Amino acid sequence: MANQLRGNDLRQLGFPEGRAIGLALAQLQRKHLKKLSQTDQLTLLKSLLTDPSTYLTHLDWSHTAAALLPAPSRHIALTERKPYAVFGPEYIEQGAIHQMETAMKLPVTVAGALMPDAHQGYGLPIGGVLATDNAVIPYAVGVDIGCRMALSVFALPPKHLEQRVQEMRKLLLDNTRFGNRQGFQRGQKLDHAVLERDEFNDIAFLRNKQGTAAEQIGTSGSGNHFVEWGIVDIIDPQNELGVLVGQYVGLLSHSGSRGLGASVANHYTKLAKDVCQLPAEAQHLAWLSLESEAGQEYWAAMNLAGDYASACHHQIHQRLAKALGERPLAKVENHHNFAWKEHLADGREVVVHRKGATPAGAGVLGIIPGSMTAPGFIVRGRGNADSLASASHGAGRAMSRTRAKQELGEAEVRRYLEQHGIELIGGGVDEAPQAYKDIHAVMQSQQELVDVLGSFTPRIVRMDGA
Repeated sequence: MANQLRGNDLRQLGFPEGRAIGLALAQLQRKHLKKLSQTDQLTLLKSLLTDPSTYLTHLDWSHTAAALLPAPSRHIALTERKPYAVFGPEYIEQGAIHQMETAMKLPVTVAGALMPDAHQGYGLPIGGVLATDNAVIPYAVGVDIGCRMALSVFALPPKHLEQRVQEMRKLLLDNTRFGNRQGFQRGQKLDHAVLERDEFNDIAFLRNKQGTAAEQIGTSGSGNHFVEWGIVDIIDPQNELGVLVGQYVGLLSHSGSRGLGASVANHYTKLAKDVCQLPAEAQHLAWLSLESEAGQEYWAAMNLAGDYASACHHQIHQRLAKALGERPLAKVENHHNFAWKEHLADGREVVVHRKGATPAGAGVLGIIPGSMTAPGFIVRGRGNADSLASASHGAGRAMSRTRAKQELGEAEVRRYLEQHGIELIGGGVDEAPQAYKDIHAVMQSQQELVDVLGSFTPRIVRMDGA
């Protein structure tokens, strides 16, 4: 094209040698920017070059802007490791320990803790809790922002579930959707106020995300996400649920913020890596200052994704309660893969990241699931300062997905489920119960973190898959 800019044009404008030129030229090939006249393109690039910091959160120019910032200010060395608490160390693999050790060397790190279900992830290990000083780390929150548990307890006896397996199975099939396939049809969709939030317009990056969010609302992800019927057993007569001691039918769901959360995580992680360049072993722990525009944008987008994840669960439980013809006696909901502004015991305000860890402040209720063949637990937090008021978010993986696929056969897993009386819809061998740690051992390791109010034992489970 006659009006196509070249590297020399950018050099004449004042662009330094390096990746900023290549990034800028690549961006100009995008359809909506290609339509601009050469004069308009040069005006845009001059504005970018004059003050790159104002473009750090721009949908088109964030990475080019980051590359234009002075290099010395973007290279950050690790510091001496700070101490941190480990719960159930005998159940935690070395890879997760190594990742936590690295996280505790960040200059912005204040405190940390590792939960007994911990295993290796990206950046902060799954089951890692990290407190930082006025900084948020997208990969210490996680890709599935606001992933959470939600439980509804119904005034139905366990025999209702045991005697109507096929009917309850059909309720799951008719009223849940999983993975990236088509969501609910137009006439089946439910509205929610979260889809009208200002952030979809105020944050440039989110302006084209509202459609996907509307399409996927009320659905569940793939992997270890599930919706399941089971038996709730309340054992604490002083429970805050207002439910008498005894057994009930329960509905438990586990899922997150779907494509919305994933896109936010990936965009701001790349941006954080551009503006906060760390040694190779710590690169996934790049942070954004909450005083920066990018940090404030991520914080707002993260909270939107968390509220969206909650809305998805509310719709799942709303649909199934209506199909069941029952109103729940009580509900419990908690999230992980999130960051909160909290205060340490000394009164200092920090940003607490819980990546696969359950909030367990004093009196805070939550759910810690086991596996398909092991119970989960309804818990009340004890506000333990050493754990940064956190607990495990489940049993935790004993096998990676790859290893589970290599070592476990589908027929073997199906037999195991049948032996335990579990009806499974979908799922794969990578989510087999044998791939998870012993939930009872995990709970034993965190007695000082939570009190148990009751349990949830799965019976009919739906996951992604045929």
